[in-house]
Amino acid sequence: MEKLLVINCGSSSLKYEVYAMPGRTSLGKGLVERIGSEIGKITQHSQKGVFESEEPLPDHDAAMSLVSRALTDPEKGIIESIQEITGVGHRTVHGGEDYANSVIIDDKVIDAIQRNSDLAPLHNPANLTGIKAAMEMLPGVPQVAVFDTAFHQTLSPASYLYGLPRELYTKYKIRRYGFHGTSHRYVSAEAVKLLKRSVENTNVISCHLGNGASITAIRQGLSVETSMGFTPLEGLVMGTRSGDLDPAILLFLLEKGHSKEEINEMVNKKGGLLGLSGISNDMRDLHVAADSGNQDAQEALEVFAHRIRMYIGAYAANMVKVDALIFTGGIGENDTRMREMICHRLENIGIVMDYEKNKQNGSKAGIVSVDYSPISIVVMPTNEELQIAIDTHELINKQFKSWVYLKE
Repeated sequence: MEKLLVINCGSSSLKYEVYAMPGRTSLGKGLVERIGSEIGKITQHSQKGVFESEEPLPDHDAAMSLVSRALTDPEKGIIESIQEITGVGHRTVHGGEDYANSVIIDDKVIDAIQRNSDLAPLHNPANLTGIKAAMEMLPGVPQVAVFDTAFHQTLSPASYLYGLPRELYTKYKIRRYGFHGTSHRYVSAEAVKLLKRSVENTNVISCHLGNGASITAIRQGLSVETSMGFTPLEGLVMGTRSGDLDPAILLFLLEKGHSKEEINEMVNKKGGLLGLSGISNDMRDLHVAADSGNQDAQEALEVFAHRIRMYIGAYAANMVKVDALIFTGGIGENDTRMREMICHRLENIGIVMDYEKNKQNGSKAGIVSVDYSPISIVVMPTNEELQIAIDTHELINKQFKSWVYLKE
C-alpha cells in the first residue's frame, strides 16, 4: 500500500488529503488558512479525530511544516512518519499548451508552470509555491502536476480559436483553454462505469455546476468542447462571474468612466447570480428568496438554467450522438430543483428526467432519467483529489495511460 499526499495550494490557503493506493481510500484531509497572516489556522479530519491549531504562519514553508506536524500527530495524526508518503500530487491550474497530461515534476515542468503564470496569475504562482514547499519537506519523493487545463488540450482549432487576428494567438497564445478538466475527466469516467458502457462508444455532456461552473462535451473520453475560455470568466453565468458577454459592453463601460479595476470587479466578483439577484451567490438563498416572491432572485435562477440549456443544446448538435448528461459540483450534485429547471424543455432533444427519481436520488451517484430516455441523466459527485491521487499513483508506478491516445 502506498500513501500519497494530494495538495491544492492557494495564495493564502492549502488543502491536502492523504490517500492509500491503489485502494483509493482517503485516510484524512485538512485545510490550512490565513497563510501570510499574523495568525494562521489548520483543521485536519481523520478517523482519529480533529486536529486544530492556530499559530503564526508567515509563509508556505511554515504552512507545510505545520501540515507535517498535523499529519504525524501522535494522538490525531493520519500517519506515523512523514517518510510514509511515497508521492505528492499537486492540483496545478494552467499548463498552457505545454501539457496535455499529468506529469512528474522536474525542472522543465517548473519552468512551464512559471512561464504560464501570465495565463493564471492568481493560481500558478501559488501552485508553484506549494510544489517547492513540498519538495523541501519531502526531498527525493516524486511530485506530480495535475493540470486543470490539460484535459482540454484535445480541443480542435475550430473549438479553441477565437475570431481575432491570428497574430494574437501566435504572439500571446490567446485561445480557449478551459478549466475544471480534472473534475470533468473524473465524473465522465465514473458515469461510463455506472452506465456499464465502454469509453470508446460513449459521448457525454458534463455539467460542473458550483460557484464556478462549466460544461464540457466529451467524445470517447476526449474533451471536444468546453464553456470556459482563455480565462474561467467565459461561458455560463456563475456565482459571481458574468459568463458570456458582448465584449463591446466592457468598452462602453470604459467610455462611461469606469476603471479597468471596477469592470474586473463587476464581471468577476459582483456579477453572476450575486449581481443579478442583488442578494447572494448561494443557490439556497436564491431559492428561498424566489419562493418568497422576490422577482430578481427568480430571474437569476432562470438565467442560470437558461444559459446551461443553451450550451447543452449547442454541444448536442455538434456531438451528433449524446449518450449521457452528467450533473456534478456543489449545485449539480445537491440542488435537485435546479436540475429540474435545467432539464425542463430538454425533452425535445431526448433528455427526459424522472422528476420523482431526481428528488429521491438527492446528491448520490445515480441515474435520474426515465427508462425510455434516449439520453441518460446521471448525478455523479466529483472527486478531483482522488483523480489527482490516481494520476500520481499511476505515473509513479509507470502505469499511466494518456487520455489523448485515442486521437492517434
